[in-house]
Amino acid sequence: MINHGGPCPFKSLGLQGLQGIAPVLVAALATEEPLLLIGPHGTAKSLLLTQVAKALGLEFRHYNASLLNFDDLVGFPLPGKDGRLDYIKTPAAIWGAGAVIFDEISRCRPDIQNKLFPIIHERKVQGLALDGLRYRWAAMNPPSTDDSDNGYLGSEPLDTALADRFAFVVEMPAWSGLTEDEQLAIIQAQDCPITPEAAKSLADVLARTRASLPSIILSLADGVASYVRTLVALLAQSDIALSPRRAGMMYRSVLAVNAAALALNPGMDAAEAVLLAVKNALPQRAQGIAVPEVKLLAAHREAWRFANIAAGDPLKAILCAANAVERLRLAVAATALPKSAFSQVVADALAQLPPGSREAAIVHLFETGAVGRLNAAVAGQAAELYRDMATPPQFSETMHASNNRFKTWGKVKDLLSQLDPAQPRANLRANALAAAFLRKELASPGDADLAFEAFANTDAQLGLA
Repeated sequence: MINHGGPCPFKSLGLQGLQGIAPVLVAALATEEPLLLIGPHGTAKSLLLTQVAKALGLEFRHYNASLLNFDDLVGFPLPGKDGRLDYIKTPAAIWGAGAVIFDEISRCRPDIQNKLFPIIHERKVQGLALDGLRYRWAAMNPPSTDDSDNGYLGSEPLDTALADRFAFVVEMPAWSGLTEDEQLAIIQAQDCPITPEAAKSLADVLARTRASLPSIILSLADGVASYVRTLVALLAQSDIALSPRRAGMMYRSVLAVNAAALALNPGMDAAEAVLLAVKNALPQRAQGIAVPEVKLLAAHREAWRFANIAAGDPLKAILCAANAVERLRLAVAATALPKSAFSQVVADALAQLPPGSREAAIVHLFETGAVGRLNAAVAGQAAELYRDMATPPQFSETMHASNNRFKTWGKVKDLLSQLDPAQPRANLRANALAAAFLRKELASPGDADLAFEAFANTDAQLGLA
Protein backbone atom coordinates (compact mmCIF):
# COMPACT_ATOMS: atom_id res chain seq x y z
CA MET A 1 0.00 0.00 0.00
CA ILE A 2 1.25 3.46 -0.90
CA ASN A 3 2.11 5.68 2.03
CA HIS A 4 1.21 9.25 1.11
CA GLY A 5 3.47 10.61 3.85
CA GLY A 6 1.15 13.31 5.19
CA PRO A 7 -1.02 13.41 8.31
CA CYS A 8 -4.00 11.06 8.13
CA PRO A 9 -7.26 12.92 8.90
CA PHE A 10 -8.98 9.66 9.89
CA LYS A 11 -6.63 8.83 12.74
CA SER A 12 -8.17 11.54 14.92
CA LEU A 13 -11.55 9.88 14.32
CA GLY A 14 -10.26 6.75 16.07
CA LEU A 15 -9.41 4.91 12.82
CA GLN A 16 -6.02 3.27 12.40
CA GLY A 17 -4.11 2.01 9.37
CA LEU A 18 -5.83 4.14 6.71
CA GLN A 19 -2.74 6.15 5.77
CA GLY A 20 -2.28 4.32 2.47
CA ILE A 21 -5.84 4.84 1.21
CA ALA A 22 -6.42 8.27 2.75
CA PRO A 23 -6.12 10.13 -0.62
CA VAL A 24 -8.79 7.88 -2.12
CA LEU A 25 -11.16 8.31 0.82
CA VAL A 26 -10.63 12.07 0.84
CA ALA A 27 -11.24 12.20 -2.93
CA ALA A 28 -14.49 10.26 -2.54
CA LEU A 29 -15.67 12.61 0.21
CA ALA A 30 -14.61 15.78 -1.60
CA THR A 31 -16.35 14.82 -4.84
CA GLU A 32 -19.36 13.14 -3.17
CA GLU A 33 -19.11 10.22 -5.59
CA PRO A 34 -20.45 6.78 -4.56
CA LEU A 35 -18.00 4.83 -2.39
CA LEU A 36 -17.88 1.08 -1.78
CA LEU A 37 -15.66 -0.43 0.92
CA ILE A 38 -14.66 -4.09 0.65
CA GLY A 39 -12.91 -6.06 3.36
CA PRO A 40 -13.16 -8.96 5.81
CA HIS A 41 -15.28 -8.61 8.92
CA GLY A 42 -13.77 -6.43 11.62
CA THR A 43 -11.78 -4.15 9.28
CA ALA A 44 -13.71 -1.03 10.40
CA LYS A 45 -15.75 -0.51 7.23
CA SER A 46 -18.92 0.49 9.06
CA LEU A 47 -16.99 2.36 11.72
CA LEU A 48 -15.18 4.44 9.12
CA LEU A 49 -18.40 5.47 7.38
CA THR A 50 -20.32 6.27 10.55
CA GLN A 51 -17.42 8.23 12.06
CA VAL A 52 -17.03 10.27 8.87
CA ALA A 53 -20.77 10.98 8.79
CA LYS A 54 -20.67 12.18 12.39
CA ALA A 55 -17.55 14.27 11.83
CA LEU A 56 -19.17 16.01 8.86
CA GLY A 57 -22.32 16.66 10.88
CA LEU A 58 -24.50 14.70 8.47
CA GLU A 59 -27.91 13.31 9.15
CA PHE A 60 -27.38 9.76 7.97
CA ARG A 61 -29.11 6.39 7.71
CA HIS A 62 -27.29 3.11 8.29
CA TYR A 63 -29.06 0.11 6.80
CA ASN A 64 -28.17 -3.56 7.02
CA ALA A 65 -28.92 -4.37 3.40
CA SER A 66 -29.15 -8.12 4.10
CA LEU A 67 -32.29 -7.46 6.19
CA LEU A 68 -33.61 -4.48 4.23
CA ASN A 69 -37.18 -4.21 2.97
CA PHE A 70 -38.25 -1.44 0.65
CA ASP A 71 -40.65 -0.03 3.25
CA ASP A 72 -37.65 0.48 5.52
CA LEU A 73 -36.25 2.90 2.95
CA VAL A 74 -39.29 4.93 1.96
CA GLY A 75 -41.86 4.38 4.68
CA PHE A 76 -45.38 3.10 4.11
CA PRO A 77 -47.06 4.09 0.83
CA LEU A 78 -50.48 5.75 0.85
CA PRO A 79 -52.48 7.04 -2.12
CA GLY A 80 -52.26 10.83 -2.30
CA LYS A 81 -55.04 13.27 -3.21
CA ASP A 82 -53.71 13.75 -6.75
CA GLY A 83 -53.41 10.02 -7.41
CA ARG A 84 -49.71 9.87 -6.65
CA LEU A 85 -48.24 7.81 -3.85
CA ASP A 86 -47.24 9.53 -0.67
CA TYR A 87 -45.17 7.87 2.03
CA ILE A 88 -45.67 7.85 5.77
CA LYS A 89 -42.12 8.72 6.78
CA THR A 90 -40.58 6.74 9.62
CA PRO A 91 -37.44 7.75 11.55
CA ALA A 92 -35.47 5.16 9.55
CA ALA A 93 -36.72 6.28 6.11
CA ILE A 94 -34.23 7.73 3.67
CA TRP A 95 -36.05 11.04 3.18
CA GLY A 96 -34.02 13.99 4.47
CA ALA A 97 -30.79 12.04 4.89
CA GLY A 98 -27.50 13.68 3.93
CA ALA A 99 -25.69 10.35 3.76
CA VAL A 100 -26.78 6.75 3.44
CA ILE A 101 -24.79 3.63 4.32
CA PHE A 102 -25.80 0.29 2.82
CA ASP A 103 -23.94 -2.24 4.91
CA GLU A 104 -23.68 -5.88 3.75
CA ILE A 105 -24.79 -4.82 0.25
CA SER A 106 -23.47 -8.08 -1.21
CA ARG A 107 -25.98 -10.01 0.95
CA CYS A 108 -28.90 -7.94 -0.30
CA ARG A 109 -31.81 -9.61 -2.13
CA PRO A 110 -31.71 -9.01 -5.91
CA ASP A 111 -35.05 -7.15 -5.89
CA ILE A 112 -33.75 -4.79 -3.19
CA GLN A 113 -30.46 -4.31 -5.04
CA ASN A 114 -32.52 -3.11 -7.98
CA LYS A 115 -34.23 -0.58 -5.72
CA LEU A 116 -30.88 0.64 -4.39
CA PHE A 117 -29.54 1.16 -7.91
CA PRO A 118 -31.22 4.56 -8.62
CA ILE A 119 -30.37 5.79 -5.11
CA ILE A 120 -26.69 5.14 -5.67
CA HIS A 121 -26.65 6.18 -9.31
CA GLU A 122 -28.84 9.28 -9.40
CA ARG A 123 -30.04 10.04 -5.86
CA LYS A 124 -33.62 9.02 -6.67
CA VAL A 125 -36.10 6.52 -5.29
CA GLN A 126 -39.24 5.52 -7.18
CA GLY A 127 -38.43 8.37 -9.56
CA LEU A 128 -38.49 10.92 -6.74
CA ALA A 129 -35.41 13.06 -6.09
CA LEU A 130 -33.79 12.63 -2.69
CA ASP A 131 -33.22 16.28 -1.92
CA GLY A 132 -30.27 16.81 0.37
CA LEU A 133 -28.72 13.36 -0.17
CA ARG A 134 -25.03 13.98 -0.80
CA TYR A 135 -23.24 10.77 0.04
CA ARG A 136 -24.03 7.19 -1.03
CA TRP A 137 -21.81 4.66 0.69
CA ALA A 138 -21.80 0.89 0.92
CA ALA A 139 -19.76 -1.88 2.51
CA MET A 140 -19.36 -5.58 1.89
CA ASN A 141 -17.23 -8.64 2.60
CA PRO A 142 -15.18 -10.02 -0.30
CA PRO A 143 -17.64 -11.83 -2.60
CA SER A 144 -17.53 -15.60 -2.62
CA THR A 145 -17.03 -17.26 -6.00
CA ASP A 146 -16.42 -20.77 -7.29
CA ASP A 147 -12.70 -20.00 -7.40
CA SER A 148 -12.41 -18.54 -3.92
CA ASP A 149 -12.49 -19.97 -0.42
CA ASN A 150 -12.72 -16.86 1.72
CA GLY A 151 -15.38 -18.09 4.11
CA TYR A 152 -18.02 -15.54 3.07
CA LEU A 153 -20.52 -17.92 1.50
CA GLY A 154 -23.41 -15.45 1.75
CA SER A 155 -21.51 -12.57 0.19
CA GLU A 156 -22.51 -12.63 -3.48
CA PRO A 157 -20.74 -10.79 -6.32
CA LEU A 158 -22.47 -7.51 -7.05
CA ASP A 159 -24.48 -7.15 -10.22
CA THR A 160 -22.21 -5.77 -12.95
CA ALA A 161 -24.28 -2.64 -13.51
CA LEU A 162 -24.53 -1.87 -9.79
CA ALA A 163 -20.79 -2.37 -9.23
CA ASP A 164 -20.13 -0.01 -12.13
CA ARG A 165 -21.99 2.81 -10.37
CA PHE A 166 -19.47 3.07 -7.52
CA ALA A 167 -16.75 5.50 -8.56
CA PHE A 168 -14.49 4.30 -5.75
CA VAL A 169 -14.19 0.59 -4.88
CA VAL A 170 -11.77 0.53 -1.97
CA GLU A 171 -10.13 -2.46 -0.36
CA MET A 172 -9.71 -1.98 3.37
CA PRO A 173 -6.23 -2.60 4.83
CA ALA A 174 -5.70 -6.10 6.20
CA TRP A 175 -4.53 -6.68 9.77
CA SER A 176 -1.25 -8.14 8.53
CA GLY A 177 -0.48 -4.93 6.67
CA LEU A 178 -0.74 -2.70 9.74
CA THR A 179 2.23 -1.58 11.77
CA GLU A 180 2.73 -2.81 15.32
CA ASP A 181 1.69 0.58 16.70
CA GLU A 182 -1.50 0.53 14.61
CA GLN A 183 -2.37 -2.97 15.74
CA LEU A 184 -1.82 -2.04 19.39
CA ALA A 185 -3.92 1.11 18.97
CA ILE A 186 -6.79 -0.96 17.56
CA ILE A 187 -6.54 -3.49 20.38
CA GLN A 188 -6.64 -0.74 23.00
CA ALA A 189 -9.23 1.43 21.24
CA GLN A 190 -12.18 2.76 23.24
CA ASP A 191 -15.35 4.47 22.12
CA CYS A 192 -14.94 8.21 22.37
CA PRO A 193 -16.82 11.20 20.98
CA ILE A 194 -15.51 13.01 17.93
CA THR A 195 -13.81 16.18 19.04
CA PRO A 196 -14.35 19.53 17.28
CA GLU A 197 -10.65 19.48 16.38
CA ALA A 198 -10.99 16.11 14.64
CA ALA A 199 -14.07 17.24 12.72
CA LYS A 200 -12.31 20.45 11.67
CA SER A 201 -9.24 18.52 10.51
CA LEU A 202 -11.36 16.42 8.15
CA ALA A 203 -13.36 19.41 6.93
CA ASP A 204 -10.17 21.37 6.25
CA VAL A 205 -8.59 18.63 4.12
CA LEU A 206 -11.79 18.29 2.12
CA ALA A 207 -11.85 22.05 1.57
CA ARG A 208 -8.22 22.03 0.42
CA THR A 209 -8.96 19.17 -1.97
CA ARG A 210 -11.94 20.95 -3.50
CA ALA A 211 -9.94 24.16 -3.78
CA SER A 212 -7.02 22.50 -5.57
CA LEU A 213 -9.11 20.37 -7.93
CA PRO A 214 -9.67 23.10 -10.57
CA SER A 215 -5.93 23.71 -10.91
CA ILE A 216 -5.28 19.95 -11.02
CA ILE A 217 -7.80 19.64 -13.83
CA LEU A 218 -6.23 22.56 -15.68
CA SER A 219 -2.74 21.09 -15.52
CA LEU A 220 -3.40 17.34 -15.78
CA ALA A 221 -6.69 16.90 -17.66
CA ASP A 222 -5.32 16.15 -21.12
CA GLY A 223 -2.54 13.89 -19.86
CA VAL A 224 -4.89 11.98 -17.56
CA ALA A 225 -7.49 11.57 -20.31
CA SER A 226 -4.80 10.15 -22.60
CA TYR A 227 -3.53 7.93 -19.78
CA VAL A 228 -7.00 6.51 -19.05
CA ARG A 229 -7.70 5.85 -22.74
CA THR A 230 -4.43 3.97 -23.12
CA LEU A 231 -4.88 2.13 -19.81
CA VAL A 232 -8.38 0.93 -20.75
CA ALA A 233 -7.04 -0.38 -24.08
CA LEU A 234 -4.11 -2.16 -22.43
CA LEU A 235 -6.31 -3.74 -19.77
CA ALA A 236 -8.74 -4.92 -22.46
CA GLN A 237 -5.83 -6.68 -24.16
CA SER A 238 -5.36 -8.57 -20.87
CA ASP A 239 -9.08 -9.48 -20.73
CA ILE A 240 -9.80 -6.87 -18.06
CA ALA A 241 -12.80 -5.07 -19.54
CA LEU A 242 -13.94 -1.62 -18.40
CA SER A 243 -17.06 0.16 -19.61
CA PRO A 244 -17.01 3.59 -21.27
CA ARG A 245 -18.76 4.87 -18.14
CA ARG A 246 -15.96 3.48 -15.98
CA ALA A 247 -13.37 5.18 -18.19
CA GLY A 248 -15.03 8.54 -17.49
CA MET A 249 -15.35 7.80 -13.80
CA MET A 250 -11.72 6.72 -13.63
CA TYR A 251 -10.64 9.96 -15.33
CA ARG A 252 -12.46 12.01 -12.69
CA SER A 253 -11.24 9.77 -9.88
CA VAL A 254 -7.60 10.09 -10.92
CA LEU A 255 -7.85 13.88 -10.94
CA ALA A 256 -9.64 13.91 -7.57
CA VAL A 257 -7.11 11.57 -5.92
CA ASN A 258 -4.28 13.78 -7.19
CA ALA A 259 -6.01 16.79 -5.64
CA ALA A 260 -6.49 14.89 -2.37
CA ALA A 261 -2.86 13.73 -2.36
CA LEU A 262 -1.76 17.33 -2.86
CA ALA A 263 -3.94 18.43 0.05
CA LEU A 264 -2.49 15.73 2.30
CA ASN A 265 1.12 15.87 1.17
CA PRO A 266 2.29 18.27 -1.58
CA GLY A 267 5.38 16.10 -2.17
CA MET A 268 3.49 12.94 -3.21
CA ASP A 269 4.52 11.65 -6.65
CA ALA A 270 1.79 12.08 -9.29
CA ALA A 271 2.36 8.63 -10.79
CA GLU A 272 1.86 7.03 -7.36
CA ALA A 273 -1.37 8.97 -6.86
CA VAL A 274 -2.60 7.89 -10.30
CA LEU A 275 -1.86 4.22 -9.59
CA LEU A 276 -3.57 4.48 -6.20
CA ALA A 277 -6.66 5.94 -7.87
CA VAL A 278 -6.77 3.24 -10.52
CA LYS A 279 -6.38 0.39 -8.03
CA ASN A 280 -9.39 1.72 -6.14
CA ALA A 281 -11.54 2.40 -9.19
CA LEU A 282 -11.86 -1.13 -10.60
CA PRO A 283 -15.35 -2.62 -10.20
CA GLN A 284 -14.07 -6.19 -10.68
CA ARG A 285 -13.22 -6.44 -6.97
CA ALA A 286 -16.93 -6.13 -6.12
CA GLN A 287 -17.75 -8.83 -8.67
CA GLY A 288 -15.27 -11.36 -7.30
CA ILE A 289 -13.07 -11.06 -10.39
CA ALA A 290 -9.35 -11.05 -9.66
CA VAL A 291 -7.25 -8.45 -11.46
CA PRO A 292 -3.65 -9.72 -11.52
CA GLU A 293 -1.36 -7.14 -9.96
CA VAL A 294 1.35 -7.76 -12.54
CA LYS A 295 -1.02 -6.99 -15.43
CA LEU A 296 -2.33 -3.84 -13.76
CA LEU A 297 1.17 -2.54 -13.00
CA ALA A 298 2.39 -3.28 -16.51
CA ALA A 299 -0.59 -1.49 -18.06
CA HIS A 300 -0.17 1.48 -15.70
CA ARG A 301 3.53 1.88 -16.48
CA GLU A 302 2.96 1.78 -20.23
CA ALA A 303 -0.03 4.13 -20.09
CA TRP A 304 1.81 6.58 -17.85
CA ARG A 305 4.86 6.48 -20.10
CA PHE A 306 2.76 7.43 -23.12
CA ALA A 307 0.41 9.86 -21.36
CA ASN A 308 2.09 12.94 -22.78
CA ILE A 309 2.67 11.63 -26.32
CA ALA A 310 0.85 13.68 -28.93
CA ALA A 311 -2.47 12.31 -30.13
CA GLY A 312 -1.14 11.79 -33.67
CA ASP A 313 1.94 9.85 -32.61
CA PRO A 314 1.84 6.40 -34.29
CA LEU A 315 3.03 4.69 -31.11
CA LYS A 316 -0.15 5.72 -29.32
CA ALA A 317 -2.33 4.22 -32.06
CA ILE A 318 -0.23 1.05 -31.98
CA LEU A 319 -0.49 0.72 -28.23
CA CYS A 320 -4.28 1.09 -28.28
CA ALA A 321 -4.88 -1.39 -31.12
CA ALA A 322 -7.30 -4.15 -30.20
CA ASN A 323 -5.11 -7.20 -30.89
CA ALA A 324 -1.50 -8.26 -31.32
CA VAL A 325 -1.71 -8.76 -35.09
CA GLU A 326 -3.02 -5.26 -35.63
CA ARG A 327 -0.37 -3.78 -33.34
CA LEU A 328 2.34 -5.55 -35.32
CA ARG A 329 0.85 -4.42 -38.66
CA LEU A 330 0.72 -0.79 -37.52
CA ALA A 331 4.25 -0.97 -36.14
CA VAL A 332 5.65 -2.32 -39.41
CA ALA A 333 3.87 0.46 -41.31
CA ALA A 334 5.24 3.14 -38.93
CA THR A 335 8.76 3.26 -40.35
CA ALA A 336 9.71 6.27 -38.20
CA LEU A 337 9.38 4.32 -34.94
CA PRO A 338 12.67 4.15 -33.01
CA LYS A 339 14.32 0.72 -33.00
CA SER A 340 13.76 0.21 -29.29
CA ALA A 341 10.03 0.99 -29.47
CA PHE A 342 9.55 -1.10 -32.62
CA SER A 343 11.41 -4.05 -31.10
CA GLN A 344 9.31 -3.87 -27.92
CA VAL A 345 6.03 -3.83 -29.86
CA VAL A 346 7.13 -6.78 -32.03
CA ALA A 347 8.44 -8.81 -29.08
CA ASP A 348 5.21 -8.29 -27.14
CA ALA A 349 3.10 -9.19 -30.17
CA LEU A 350 5.05 -12.37 -30.93
CA ALA A 351 4.77 -13.45 -27.29
CA GLN A 352 0.97 -13.09 -27.41
CA LEU A 353 0.33 -14.74 -30.77
CA PRO A 354 -0.56 -18.45 -30.88
CA PRO A 355 1.16 -21.01 -33.14
CA GLY A 356 0.41 -20.37 -36.79
CA SER A 357 -0.43 -16.74 -36.26
CA ARG A 358 3.03 -16.09 -34.85
CA GLU A 359 4.74 -17.68 -37.86
CA ALA A 360 2.64 -15.68 -40.34
CA ALA A 361 3.63 -12.51 -38.48
CA ILE A 362 7.30 -13.43 -38.80
CA VAL A 363 6.87 -13.98 -42.54
CA HIS A 364 5.47 -10.44 -42.69
CA LEU A 365 8.52 -9.08 -40.88
CA PHE A 366 10.91 -10.72 -43.31
CA GLU A 367 9.00 -10.05 -46.54
CA THR A 368 8.60 -6.35 -45.71
CA GLY A 369 12.22 -6.02 -44.59
CA ALA A 370 11.03 -4.81 -41.19
CA VAL A 371 13.18 -7.43 -39.47
CA GLY A 372 16.14 -5.16 -40.16
CA ARG A 373 14.64 -2.53 -37.84
CA LEU A 374 14.67 -4.89 -34.85
CA ASN A 375 17.31 -5.05 -32.17
CA ALA A 376 19.56 -8.11 -32.19
CA ALA A 377 17.70 -10.13 -29.55
CA VAL A 378 14.25 -9.85 -31.16
CA ALA A 379 15.64 -10.24 -34.66
CA GLY A 380 17.42 -13.41 -33.56
CA GLN A 381 14.22 -14.86 -32.12
CA ALA A 382 12.35 -14.11 -35.35
CA ALA A 383 15.18 -15.54 -37.48
CA GLU A 384 15.10 -18.88 -35.64
CA LEU A 385 11.40 -19.32 -36.32
CA TYR A 386 11.74 -18.16 -39.92
CA ARG A 387 14.51 -20.70 -40.45
CA ASP A 388 12.14 -23.46 -39.31
CA MET A 389 9.65 -22.35 -41.95
CA ALA A 390 12.17 -21.88 -44.74
CA THR A 391 13.62 -25.40 -44.31
CA PRO A 392 11.44 -28.53 -44.07
CA PRO A 393 11.98 -29.96 -40.58
CA GLN A 394 13.68 -33.36 -40.36
CA PHE A 395 12.76 -35.52 -37.36
CA SER A 396 12.08 -39.07 -36.35
CA GLU A 397 9.79 -40.02 -33.48
CA THR A 398 8.26 -43.30 -32.34
CA MET A 399 4.58 -42.96 -31.44
CA HIS A 400 1.97 -45.53 -30.44
CA ALA A 401 -1.20 -45.52 -32.51
CA SER A 402 -3.35 -44.91 -29.41
CA ASN A 403 -1.26 -41.92 -28.35
CA ASN A 404 -2.86 -38.49 -28.77
CA ARG A 405 0.34 -37.21 -30.33
CA PHE A 406 0.02 -39.88 -33.06
CA LYS A 407 -3.52 -38.65 -33.75
CA THR A 408 -2.28 -35.06 -33.85
CA TRP A 409 0.42 -35.97 -36.37
CA GLY A 410 -2.25 -37.67 -38.48
CA LYS A 411 -4.21 -34.43 -38.44
CA VAL A 412 -1.11 -32.43 -39.41
CA LYS A 413 -0.52 -34.71 -42.41
CA ASP A 414 -4.17 -34.38 -43.43
CA LEU A 415 -3.95 -30.58 -43.30
CA LEU A 416 -0.70 -30.52 -45.25
CA SER A 417 -2.29 -32.61 -48.00
CA GLN A 418 -4.87 -29.84 -48.51
CA LEU A 419 -2.24 -27.28 -49.50
CA ASP A 420 -1.61 -26.42 -53.13
CA PRO A 421 2.18 -26.25 -53.64
CA ALA A 422 1.64 -23.68 -56.38
CA GLN A 423 0.10 -21.20 -53.96
CA PRO A 424 2.32 -18.46 -52.42
CA ARG A 425 3.63 -19.39 -48.99
CA ALA A 426 2.15 -22.89 -49.09
CA ASN A 427 5.54 -24.36 -48.21
CA LEU A 428 6.04 -21.82 -45.43
CA ARG A 429 2.63 -22.67 -43.99
CA ALA A 430 3.34 -26.40 -44.20
CA ASN A 431 6.74 -26.10 -42.55
CA ALA A 432 5.33 -23.80 -39.85
CA LEU A 433 2.72 -26.43 -38.91
CA ALA A 434 5.26 -29.27 -38.90
CA ALA A 435 7.72 -27.23 -36.83
CA ALA A 436 5.00 -26.36 -34.30
CA PHE A 437 4.28 -30.08 -33.95
CA LEU A 438 7.98 -30.80 -33.51
CA ARG A 439 8.20 -28.15 -30.77
CA LYS A 440 5.22 -29.88 -29.07
CA GLU A 441 3.08 -26.76 -29.33
CA LEU A 442 0.22 -28.82 -30.79
CA ALA A 443 -1.24 -31.04 -28.08
CA SER A 444 -4.30 -32.27 -29.98
CA PRO A 445 -5.77 -32.52 -33.49
CA GLY A 446 -7.85 -29.47 -32.59
CA ASP A 447 -4.68 -27.49 -31.91
CA ALA A 448 -3.40 -28.43 -35.36
CA ASP A 449 -6.63 -27.14 -36.94
CA LEU A 450 -6.36 -23.87 -35.02
CA ALA A 451 -2.72 -23.31 -35.99
CA PHE A 452 -3.43 -24.11 -39.65
CA GLU A 453 -6.28 -21.59 -39.78
CA ALA A 454 -4.43 -19.02 -37.69
CA PHE A 455 -1.62 -18.84 -40.25
CA ALA A 456 -4.07 -18.12 -43.07
CA ASN A 457 -6.12 -15.60 -41.06
CA THR A 458 -3.08 -13.67 -39.86
CA ASP A 459 -1.57 -13.78 -43.34
CA ALA A 460 -4.75 -12.18 -44.68
CA GLN A 461 -4.95 -9.59 -41.91
CA LEU A 462 -1.40 -8.49 -42.58
CA GLY A 463 -2.19 -8.07 -46.26
CA LEU A 464 -0.06 -10.91 -47.58
CA ALA A 465 -2.72 -13.29 -48.92
